[in-house]
Amino acid sequence: MTPFHRERHVADRIGWLRASVLGANDGIVSTASLIVGVAAGGASRGTVLLAGVAGLAAGALSMAAGEYVSVCSQADAERADLAREKRELEEDLEHEQDELALIYQGRGLDPVLARQVALQLMDHDALGAHARDELGLSEIHTARPLQAALASAASFAVGAAVPVAIVAMVPAAQRVPLVGGSALVLLALLGGLAARAGGAPVGVAAARVTFWGALAMAATALVGKLFHIAV
Repeated sequence: MTPFHRERHVADRIGWLRASVLGANDGIVSTASLIVGVAAGGASRGTVLLAGVAGLAAGALSMAAGEYVSVCSQADAERADLAREKRELEEDLEHEQDELALIYQGRGLDPVLARQVALQLMDHDALGAHARDELGLSEIHTARPLQAALASAASFAVGAAVPVAIVAMVPAAQRVPLVGGSALVLLALLGGLAARAGGAPVGVAAARVTFWGALAMAATALVGKLFHIAV
């Protein structure tokens, strides 16, 4: 007998990984950009720090709410699809058997074998077979609103805490370059780690997220310079 071989895949990480990466990335970019813009406008340390802390709190809660609402909408759509599929199985079982057999034929099985597979899978779990092979739903990809909200909020707060901490510790003259530089380094590391966890090219992901972060901070710095109102 062939020894049991446990394979490791990344598909089961998609839900929390997406929310965490999005939250941390947004926490770094939005908070660092806010701080850079306010600091470039000549604001005092206290004002810049207040802006950063307020941005951290508002952003974390906003990310949590946004993730929760959007993933709840996904979960509602999944439940509606499953309810409709369950009703169709009760009302026209033979049609649903034919439908599943055609799906397997499209994947390369001959008609006889495709129907045998469809019948056996439906005997075991008809709704599960249609959810997986007709609707594309599975346990791995099931929407988890609370998990997504918590992951997004926590990662946003962690990402945003770095530029806020830098503002609290460094002199005014070094504030903008240190916040901007540290944010770009963190974004590159985050992009690389996320790509590694997801099995994607590290260099491309790091460069992509760093470019957009630099663009966001440059834009807010320009706004600050244009207004340049010391508070």
